[in-house]
Amino acid sequence: MASILLTGGTGFIGTALCDLLREKGYTVLILSRTKSDTPNTYYWNLKEHYIDPEAIIKADYIIHLAGAGIVDKRWTNERKRILIDSRVKTANLLFEKTKELNPNLKGFISASAVGYYGATTSEKNYKENDAPGNDFVSTICIAWEKASNQFRASNIRTVILRTGMVLSKDGGALEKLSQPIKLGVGAALGIGEQYIPWIHLDDLCNMYLEAIENKEIEGVYNAVTPEHITNKSLTKTIANKLKKPLWLPNIPAFVMKLILGEMAVIVLEGSRVSSEKIIATGFKFKYPTIKEALDN
Repeated sequence: MASILLTGGTGFIGTALCDLLREKGYTVLILSRTKSDTPNTYYWNLKEHYIDPEAIIKADYIIHLAGAGIVDKRWTNERKRILIDSRVKTANLLFEKTKELNPNLKGFISASAVGYYGATTSEKNYKENDAPGNDFVSTICIAWEKASNQFRASNIRTVILRTGMVLSKDGGALEKLSQPIKLGVGAALGIGEQYIPWIHLDDLCNMYLEAIENKEIEGVYNAVTPEHITNKSLTKTIANKLKKPLWLPNIPAFVMKLILGEMAVIVLEGSRVSSEKIIATGFKFKYPTIKEALDN
């Protein structure tokens, strides 16, 4: 079986993906910013421009998940720089070392985000060939994908998954969405009509697996379910599942902006995003609806 090298392998998505890859018989190699004696864990350091050469040489495929959390901290100028560099400069380093040490790499698979299309609320159903937006998250995604496409320009099969909100019973966005509802203070945000493109963690991991195994998959794909749901509908569905009342009015947009600053645009705006392209490859969602995801 092939060896898969991951960045971000110990994160929320990376941990689940590593488990799936090992279950399928793949050898999983993890890049870590901390030196470790753990088997198949290799040191890398962006500031030192260093990756353990053995990790690159052994890799048949690279999955690039690394990147500072978009919503972890307020967007100061310094934080914005970190958000971009942690994705773009790491991809550049991976490309440079691959070109030097492993030019026969079979594939490079990178995360991106549906934020590529811009934070806007409309009835448009965004597809992979649509133009990017012009806000900060779009700027991140454009640079991120440009760095990833260096591999494609070198004739290495490259797949980019523009990912929506990832739902899981253990951590992630669902935990944050559920907490105020559990406490009896849940409410829709802003107008509540903004769409939330989403995907179950299991489906996302299976999509990465499919990107490795299906050699016909190449280029950009939206990693979202076919079901379109608004912030208001999602909040109501979670509340019904938890058997909790929703009695508060929508939280006004200006309140969210006071709390989150510029970052509020992520939760206050959102349009539909199409999954038609990935479905056309034969990929089947295990949890295509929010009801099935929440039941799980």
